[in-house]
Amino acid sequence: MTIRLPVGRETASFVMLYQLNWKTLPGLCGLSCSEFSASPTSAPDNERGVAFACATDAERDALLRRLEEYFAPQRFSNAAAAFEAVKAYVLEWAAKVL
Repeated sequence: MTIRLPVGRETASFVMLYQLNWKTLPGLCGLSCSEFSASPTSAPDNERGVAFACATDAERDALLRRLEEYFAPQRFSNAAAAFEAVKAYVLEWAAKVL
């Protein structure tokens, strides 16, 4: 089940909540993040994952493409560092969108 939340009081626009998923894979130079996807959610989990909101499918898809491009060349020493980097990127993105 998905939940739609109104954006502002005066508008009929809605946002969809998504839970971000990705794979963290080992490599010769460290861990890499790839295969970003977003699953609609009615219970976002920001404690163990990264949740975000988008007004349109196009906005969601654009964010997923940006994540793939941004994180493709990066390598991390551990899974916690990779998780925190992805989370920080999405939080910065969300702050700019608002």
